[in-house]
Order: sequence, then C-alpha cells, then structure tokens
Amino acid sequence: MRFKYSARTKTGELQAGYVDTISQETALDILLRHELYVTSLAAARETFLEGLASLFRRISKKDLAIFTRQFGTMLEAGISLGDALKTLERQSSRIIQREVILEISLDIDAGLSLSQALERHSKVFSEFYVSLIRSAEVTGRIEEALLFLADYLDREIALNSKIKGALTYPILVIALFLVIGFILVAFVFPQLKPLFAEANAAIPFITKALLTIGDFVLHWWVLILAFIGVFSFIIADYMKSREGRIVLDSIIVGKIPILSPLFKKIYITRFAESASILLKGGIPIGTAIEIASRTMGSAIYREALHDAADGVRRGELLSQNFSRRSEYFFPLVAEMVAVGEVTGKLSDMLSRVAGFYKREIETTTANLVELIQPIIIVVIGILVGLLFASVLFPIYNLVQRGF
Repeated sequence: MRFKYSARTKTGELQAGYVDTISQETALDILLRHELYVTSLAAARETFLEGLASLFRRISKKDLAIFTRQFGTMLEAGISLGDALKTLERQSSRIIQREVILEISLDIDAGLSLSQALERHSKVFSEFYVSLIRSAEVTGRIEEALLFLADYLDREIALNSKIKGALTYPILVIALFLVIGFILVAFVFPQLKPLFAEANAAIPFITKALLTIGDFVLHWWVLILAFIGVFSFIIADYMKSREGRIVLDSIIVGKIPILSPLFKKIYITRFAESASILLKGGIPIGTAIEIASRTMGSAIYREALHDAADGVRRGELLSQNFSRRSEYFFPLVAEMVAVGEVTGKLSDMLSRVAGFYKREIETTTANLVELIQPIIIVVIGILVGLLFASVLFPIYNLVQRGF
C-alpha cells in the first residue's frame, strides 16, 4: 500500500511524500526510524495510470534472487557494501533495477543502514527480506543472510514454476476450446440458420439453442463485452478489499476438491520456511510469525498467523494455536511444532515441516498433471463433438431429404 505523509525533520523543516509498505503502522515506524516527526499519515489510493505504470516498473523475483546472490557473494569475498552496490548497479541490464540499486547506494552513503535503505523500496524488498537483513546487521553477518535469502527465493521460484507448469496446459486447452466455440456460435451457426429455415427441416434442440445464442451474440456483442468489462472490474475491485480476499481464500482453501489440500500445503510450506529462517536469524518467535504471515499471499492464513503471534506474546504455545485451527494447519504441523518447542529446536522443526510438505507438493502436482490432462482431453473432446454434431446432424437430415 502507498501512504501519503507530511512530517518535520529534526531541524524543523517540513517534508512531504509517499511511503510504500504493507500497513500504516509499518509506514509510521519507517518514518520514525528516519528521524521524521510525522504530522499526518493517510492511505493514498493509487490511480489507474499509476497502477498501470507500476506493472512495468516491477523487478521480478528471479532478478531479485540473482541480485541477492551476487550481492551476498561479493560481501563474502570481502568487498565493501558501497563498492558491491556500485558494481551491481553498473552491471545490471535493467533500467529499473539500476535505479533501485543506485538509490540504495546513495542512501547508504548518506548514512542509512542497509535495512533502512531496502525498506524504502517495499515493492521490491518484502518485510521478510528487510527483517532478516536487519537482524543480520546486529550480528555482522549480512553476507550469510543474503545467501540464505537467495536460496529461499530460488526455492520459491522453483515451487511457483512447478505449480504454474501443472496449470498451464489445462488453461491453454480450455481457452482454445472457448475461442473455437465462440467462433462457431457467433459466426458459423448464424450463416446456417437461413438454410435450415428454407428447408423447414427438424432441428435438434442443441442446434436450436446454439442458433439462438449465436443470434444474441451477433446482435448484442457490444453489450456483452461491456457487461463482461464492468462485471470484471467490479469483481476485481471487490477482490482487492479485505472481505473479498477472505471470501476468495476461503473458497481456495476449503471448497475445491483435491486443490484445496494442495493450497494448504503451499501456504504451510511458505510459513514454515520463512519462520524457520527468521528464527535462525535471531528474531523473536512472535515477531517471526508476524513477519512470516505477510509472505503468505493468503488473507485467511495471514489472520490466523497474526492471532497465533498475539497468542505467543501472551505466553501461549504456537502448537496450541495450530491445534485450535486444524482447518488451516494439519495435525502433523502442530505435533512437529510441539516437539520443536519442547526440545528448543523450533526453527529446525519448521524447516523439516517445510521440507516434508514441499515433497508432498511436488508429488501432488505431478499426479495432478497426469490426472488432469486425460480428463480435460476427454471432456473437451465430448464438447467439441457436440458442437460439430449440432451442425452436421441438421445438414445430414437435409441431404437425406434430398434438399
């Protein structure tokens, strides 16, 4: 989110601008760490043109992983922070990435810490990323944290790639069928209607239905496109709201056979891996859970983990919180977390949870690909057969009658 602020510096000068972060509390914290005394802070709604421009100003997760690994490797080799950033800025081939690295380098030269400089680019560096760097600054092992983050990002990219790969083929096949079906219904069937009318031939029900739909599409296509556009905009705007995200996540997590358990495993893996890394970096458990919740990509899991973090701060066990929310966390997760709490090796247990469910995800996605592809081929084949049969049967009847 973007927040507009006005503040005064230590010398009393008035300063105004924008800060990009996930919440108003985090925005206030960022400004205070920059020694600004905030006089006003409010959410700034992004205009359509700004949103469109931001799509072309994003740094991909792959580019971020490469930058992080190169940065960590250079620091590990003994190159200073400033020199490493200047080298990375010169060798970057993307203009947006060069701009971000240059701004980080200038902020560090101006006296900011690396975490503070990264925090000013919240659309590129997540709170998880910044928090791990901040904890590493205390121990002086920034290069280790960067290499940790590079490995984490690589695993995230690999996992997302497998999931997208499993869904790409079905989506393409369905989209191709919809395009062919639209062409037949909107352009081919209306051309055949006069032929059937002149012959006064008996027309099957499915053919009549498709002819009616074809007429409607042909005469009202502008209205249909307008309706689709308005409906899509309303749905997209609703899904941006807190209520909309919760509704969508509740469907994804609990209402789709086969896929819902897969998404649960994905969210649990993200949490377990993020929390494990944060705990190893020396961040307190309550704070680690809170930060990890913001990497989930699910409003439901974010709220569940936020409540769990509050419970931990009150003295409750994390395993107890997970046991109460068995609809989101499998019993195995609560049991392994309980073992980690008893032995004092919670970060190791969370790492094992992440590894276990990562293997489960790989197996499930592989099985889904093998299962979905033949099912889709059969279903699409039947639907295509019905489409062509609705044209060929009336024509065959006409030929039989000698028309």
